[in-house]
Amino acid sequence: MSNQLGTQIKVKRFSKGFVVAHAVNGISFFALYLTALPMYTEWFDWLYVLFGGPENARFLHRVFAVTFILPTIIMLIFDPKGFFNWMKELVTWKKRDLQFFTEFVKDLFGLKFKHVKQSFLNAGEKINSVLQIVCAILLIGSGFTMWFPDAFPKALVQWGYFLHNVGFGLAFAVALGHIYLSVIHKNSRPGFKGVITGEVPAWWAKDHYTEWYEEEVEKGNFPDVDIEKEMKKPTGA
Repeated sequence: MSNQLGTQIKVKRFSKGFVVAHAVNGISFFALYLTALPMYTEWFDWLYVLFGGPENARFLHRVFAVTFILPTIIMLIFDPKGFFNWMKELVTWKKRDLQFFTEFVKDLFGLKFKHVKQSFLNAGEKINSVLQIVCAILLIGSGFTMWFPDAFPKALVQWGYFLHNVGFGLAFAVALGHIYLSVIHKNSRPGFKGVITGEVPAWWAKDHYTEWYEEEVEKGNFPDVDIEKEMKKPTGA
């Protein structure tokens, strides 16, 4: 936690393990997407030039397929507590999570809304996480059958191609929604900086994840900041 003179108070939201895992996941996903495009349609054959030809593109696709698996391993090694807390959040649903969606729709369309107290993850982030996990299972599981076709029954390999396409399309749609809500949507931008530095403004954390923030205040980990006063302070470097 930092409290620099003339700047907003910031609090730690994500561990270094999460920051690294998130970066590896994002880079791997988009590298897989780009190397796969020319394999799906001739419209993107021009991408082969960037990768040094079809063989190199396939090689890079397999390299990034391996790195795509690493984020879970990184979290389990460097932040197991954070990983299991994340899993716990995904299976913990309360009335407040359902209320979140009503207000979220208003926020999405620029209407006046109120924040519903949320824990470390809000309901939307829980849905996003679940969808990403489903997509990862589809892509990784089907990818194995495609990479090692001789090790699996022919029917399973054929299903692998189909499921890979399903996972491919669904994952891209989820990624677009995730990028919009975390990077483009103005109310979420401090959270985007958080996945890069691990820290977010205290007022933003308290405003968006009130229940989690209040728990950290009780533990003595975070200061009990005044949201309005903190919002008026200049942003630190």
